Amino acid sequence: MVKKIAFVINPNAGVKKKLDIAEFVKKNLSQSHSPEFIIWENKDDFDTVRQKIKSGNYDTVVACGGDGTVNQVAAVLAHTKMALGILPLGSGNGLARSNGIPMNLIKALQVIERRGIRQIDGGRINEFPFFCTAGIGFDAHIANEFAMSTKRGFITYFNKTIKAFFGYKPFHYNILVDGKRIETKAFLITVANSGQWGNDVYIAPKAELNDGWLDVSVLKPFSIISLPIIGLKLFSKKIHTSVKLISDKGKQIEIEFDGELPVHYDGEPVFVKNKLIIRIMPLALNVVC
Repeated sequence: MVKKIAFVINPNAGVKKKLDIAEFVKKNLSQSHSPEFIIWENKDDFDTVRQKIKSGNYDTVVACGGDGTVNQVAAVLAHTKMALGILPLGSGNGLARSNGIPMNLIKALQVIERRGIRQIDGGRINEFPFFCTAGIGFDAHIANEFAMSTKRGFITYFNKTIKAFFGYKPFHYNILVDGKRIETKAFLITVANSGQWGNDVYIAPKAELNDGWLDVSVLKPFSIISLPIIGLKLFSKKIHTSVKLISDKGKQIEIEFDGELPVHYDGEPVFVKNKLIIRIMPLALNVVC
């Protein structure tokens, strides 16, 4: 049973912006709870939210928003006794889906009330924590494009993906997975704690959230003719059977490249120069699922 619960609401995120989340929670949460609400007013300032979470002595903190909101809240809760709940309001909802949290908000709220706890791993890409996937290449390029868009949702993401595909040029990477070298040109490189990016699109189908390993998926360049087959394998959890994919597991992954490129952590884009160091954070987060 939840003892003290806070809902972190990002009014600027997600595909259900017209829904009053606070009113929805008050109406549908059991009367035995007295929820507190923390509003993330300024998208460029999470420090105030972070301090309220840390000082609140909460039992559970629920991220109400998309993958970016979930990542920010999870980063605060990592390595603490507080548990992360999720009301999935985003386009992809990768971590929610990976933990079996329903996309139906009333059912998701019921999961939060039952408070079944699962410990999961996390990762750190340079200084940025992530709990679902992080990567470099085409998916990071799309994450950057999507972040600059005023429209949200899967259709927007899909349209940007198709439009960008034809002009995208793969880069050459030098990869070390626990000291084992992979040198190749790649369309994208994903380091996965969870098997999917979101929307049930699986880039690392064999990844497990609490096995102490990060799964590395290196998708080599492919022709337009191969695109339907690659897409089908991504949606059917069979991309690991593609001859275009190099798969591995590790606890520390280093990726070297020339210049400055976009990188993403749980879909949040950032530009990085020359090198990434990605490390596992074993059993770092309690998740309500």
